[in-house]
Amino acid sequence: MTEKLTDRKALEPLLATGWAMVEGRDAITKTYIFGNFVEAFGWMTRAALIAERMDHHPEWFNVYKTVTVTLSTHDAGGLSALDVTLAEWLDQL
Repeated sequence: MTEKLTDRKALEPLLATGWAMVEGRDAITKTYIFGNFVEAFGWMTRAALIAERMDHHPEWFNVYKTVTVTLSTHDAGGLSALDVTLAEWLDQL
């Protein structure tokens, strides 16, 4: 089982780049805006390949050129190092 994140300093670089804490849960969220639907969907496809390799899948919502991602580790009951790593990968895409 994945352990819940105890060192919250790991979140500071993410919060400085547009990630935000989700009110009412131990999760982070970020909205990405692309030029059009094809760019957004292409990004989601690349993100899906990374998430599958990590065996750590995001909650996400897509409308046209906007993708909102929420990360939390369900079996840890909140944020874990997996969420930090996946968020970093998503930002690099």
